[in-house]
Amino acid sequence: MMNAERAKKTASLFITLILICAIVVGCTDGLLNPEKPIRIVFWHTYGQQMEVNVNELVHEFNETVGKERGIIIEIGFVADASEIHEQLIATANNERGARAFPDIAVIYPRVGVSLAEGGLLIDISTQFSSNELSHYVPEFLEEGKLGGETLYILPIAKSTEVLYLNKTVFDRFATDTGVTISQLSTMEGIVGVSEEYYEWSGGKAFFYPVDPFNTAMIGMKQLGEDLIDEEDLNLTAQAFERIWEAYFQSAVKGGTAVFDNYGNYLMATGEALCVSGTSASITFYPSNVTYSDNTQEDIEIALLPYPVFENGGKVSLQRGGGMCIFKSDSRREYAAGIFLKWLTDPEQNLRFTAHTGYMPVTNAAFEDFVNKEPENVIDINISKLYTVIREMQKDYTFYFPPVFDGLDDLQRNYNREILNAAESSRFKYLSLIEEHGEDEAYNAASQGVFEQFVARSADRNS
Repeated sequence: MMNAERAKKTASLFITLILICAIVVGCTDGLLNPEKPIRIVFWHTYGQQMEVNVNELVHEFNETVGKERGIIIEIGFVADASEIHEQLIATANNERGARAFPDIAVIYPRVGVSLAEGGLLIDISTQFSSNELSHYVPEFLEEGKLGGETLYILPIAKSTEVLYLNKTVFDRFATDTGVTISQLSTMEGIVGVSEEYYEWSGGKAFFYPVDPFNTAMIGMKQLGEDLIDEEDLNLTAQAFERIWEAYFQSAVKGGTAVFDNYGNYLMATGEALCVSGTSASITFYPSNVTYSDNTQEDIEIALLPYPVFENGGKVSLQRGGGMCIFKSDSRREYAAGIFLKWLTDPEQNLRFTAHTGYMPVTNAAFEDFVNKEPENVIDINISKLYTVIREMQKDYTFYFPPVFDGLDDLQRNYNREILNAAESSRFKYLSLIEEHGEDEAYNAASQGVFEQFVARSADRNS
């Protein structure tokens, strides 16, 4: 009888222990403990227009899901992308004074390649089910695979390229000359308008493509070819000659600004009227212009779809970083995954990107973004941008470039060489124009420049 009673008590105690363990496991996932929360260090690049959103969301997570699960997200470093990347590479190289790796960081694909090749990043799909990953916009998710099959970077917010226009001055220009905004739908149309504006304005540039490399890359894709072929520039393609001429001739003759800085600066000073650049810079575009004589004028900014080369496809660039998780231990990686799932849930994702130039990345949030404008949009330019991106979403393909270690060097070299070529040729053109006329001066100033540009690129990459 005693043995039976003892066995019964033992069984009861065993069942109780099982239930307690089940409750503990259910509450803590077996890895997390609300009584002993784990701190997850987060580095990001979202300053100024998005930092308030990020701070509020991190605080909300910590007070809700984080508190329930035993996770505290700690923002350890906020800087621009280049500084974040420099810090991460310094840490990877064990440089003296380098910071310890964070658990989560915002990175771009180009630096992601180096970190992934160094075995420093986890495969994010290990923290997400296939069903969970199916909720993301496929094109946005694909970029995070860095050209392979492993998902190293989870998309958080994406931008694209659009056209910014000083409509106030353009309307006066249009009234006097008869040009129309519809001409700005093609690159060739922009070049033609630029020539007229140069004459009308007494020698000012009309157009400024913020990044000539990106302009060429998108243009080639619009014309059915690729600027990059097996990690080298494909400058002998027939399509590239069209892209070169559209930029170079206009730059030499003064219609396109030869400049190496942000487009909003040229617009704020009245030195350019139309800028192609990332939608993420929308909040930096001015509401007034300060001219060289210190007079000021309030302006209206118009937002237009990215221009297309005639007879080309509607293609624009997909831009924006994402978040990676650094290898550490199963507990930290799991906690980091929980935060990223929460942050990219449609509700949080829409709030994260609200009132900025970024697009959400989940299918549900993106569909909501496309079909209706976020509530309480105060900035009229943001409202205009949403309208343009919705229009582009229907007709455009969002392209992302191949990712490899040498891409940054290709871009830097291309931009430096084409700006130098345009600047020196413009100087020569201006020295010849009064004596020889526009056509003859341009022919002399541009003689052999294209061939030299292509040859230098080939020599550098050989």
